[in-house]
Amino acid sequence: MARLTTSSIVPSLKQPIAIGSLQPKFYSLRLEFPNLNVARGYRITCRYGGGASSRQQDSRRSPQLSSDDDQALDVSTIRSNTVRLIDDQQNMVGIISKTAAIQMAEDAELDLVILSPDADPPVVKLMDYNKYRYEQQKKKREQQKKSAALRMDQKELKMGYNIDVHDYSVRLRAAHKFLKDGDKVKVIVNLKGRQNEFRKNAIELLNRFRNDIGELGIEESKNLRDRNMFMVLIPNKVVVQKEAPKGKEKTTSATL
Repeated sequence: MARLTTSSIVPSLKQPIAIGSLQPKFYSLRLEFPNLNVARGYRITCRYGGGASSRQQDSRRSPQLSSDDDQALDVSTIRSNTVRLIDDQQNMVGIISKTAAIQMAEDAELDLVILSPDADPPVVKLMDYNKYRYEQQKKKREQQKKSAALRMDQKELKMGYNIDVHDYSVRLRAAHKFLKDGDKVKVIVNLKGRQNEFRKNAIELLNRFRNDIGELGIEESKNLRDRNMFMVLIPNKVVVQKEAPKGKEKTTSATL
């Protein structure tokens, strides 16, 4: 006949004890077969949290927990004898003993998760922690997708203060293309050495470029004080949506 004994991983207890008297530590279970020459032992580790704890032990069914997750689930770190409990329906149960909260988690087969360990008393909640983590990760991925869709790339167009008509037209067409694709456009006019004497020409060139873009672009910022003068234009979404043909893919292009 098999005999069930329990022992803590840290201290070794040789006397059989009742499972209900286990303290908030990690324990092991060992099956002993005294009538057999060779006994095979099986160790099972568990934490407070009811049936959900067994799900956490199965790596095939749940992701590996991080150190932050371990802290959120380790009720043994709570030194207070009482906790403020929230149930899995978002209802405030109130202040109860830590032991009662652990028992409620066990009975409901849920995890007892620490929300505010420094509160007085600490705030804990009943939940399926794996499901909660999955939903949080799903929300994070959706937010990242939305951010990526709203994020604008910035294209740069460089011109000299005395740029010829053909090169000017090339950059103007490129700016239209970038703005329609939803990208920012930074127009730069570099003045080197004695070219600083032609600052007025450079400012007039940038103003002309801005006027030729028209309503397609909105001026976000500009700097006309330094040698490297620039102007940043962002797409006018209302105009872009009206002019954009259906099924047109966003293009990428190198700096001109």
